[in-house]
Amino acid sequence: MAFATQGCLGSRTAAHGGIGGASVALLLKPASEPAEAWIAQFRRLMPELEVRVWPEVGDPDEVEYLLVAPLPAGALAQFRHLKLIASLPAGVDHLLRDPGLPAGVPVTRCVNTDGDGMMTEFVVMNVLRHHRRLPEYHALQAAAEWRKLPQPTARERRVGIMGMGSFGAPIATRLRGFEFEVAGWTRRPRRLAGVACYTGADGLPAFLARTDILVCLLPLTAETRGLIDARALALLPAGAQLINCGRGELVVEADLLAALESGHIAAASLDVFESEPLPPASPLWRHPRVTVTPHVASVTRAASAARIMAENIRRLAEGETLLNLVDRDAGY
Repeated sequence: MAFATQGCLGSRTAAHGGIGGASVALLLKPASEPAEAWIAQFRRLMPELEVRVWPEVGDPDEVEYLLVAPLPAGALAQFRHLKLIASLPAGVDHLLRDPGLPAGVPVTRCVNTDGDGMMTEFVVMNVLRHHRRLPEYHALQAAAEWRKLPQPTARERRVGIMGMGSFGAPIATRLRGFEFEVAGWTRRPRRLAGVACYTGADGLPAFLARTDILVCLLPLTAETRGLIDARALALLPAGAQLINCGRGELVVEADLLAALESGHIAAASLDVFESEPLPPASPLWRHPRVTVTPHVASVTRAASAARIMAENIRRLAEGETLLNLVDRDAGY
């Protein structure tokens, strides 16, 4: 059964420019909160807009706006009159790799441009876990072994963040508050007070060599796929630790497992994976020095995402610059 906000057909058509007098609809595919939560937000923000919930598409020619988690491959081709596509996940690779993605239609992300509190909490929590060696203490607990491990201070621990955009920059600032030595690596040059910034392929080896705890927040692009492979892991100092909250395909899982087995990588906290859900047979589930979470570092909430989507629909109608517009060539 499809859901819809309240409002007459005439008001929808007048406000949003319906096709030949037809209904104008937003198609929603939520990722976490139930559809009813999203419907309630749009009813409050844009009562004139019909909202349909995947897979109840109805007439695809009436769908002008998409607000979606990953759809089946090729699903975009059926929508011939799209004006705006918004990704619920921060990563937009699920849209950009779809062969049916129409040219010329703006693609946006429903994330806060001033940082994401949930992502900041998650990364800082895991940096502190690794800094205080909790994964190693959990292994000692499992073996009923009472042993104190050497503990450097935060000032002696070097954190490296790959990706210094709306997620990475606030995290770097927060970690600086704990007095960690923080560096960032980006595709394009960036400056952030108190943070050493490295750029591009030329800057990557030096960045990795000075990083004790590596935090991956990069989007998935042709350049970043498999970036953290055996060669990159070998450039990290012996005993380095990894946190990946970006995209699963950034890390070559077989290479990471080999580095964990050799002891070169001491521990890893992984929230994203090459294949999701993580298959039950994956050795990552049972590795004693790997912490697995099911892609929950940051969860898009209906209240904030619906507000951003409604604002972008308004901006589109008024010819204004859209929030969180994706650069298709860059991949984010």
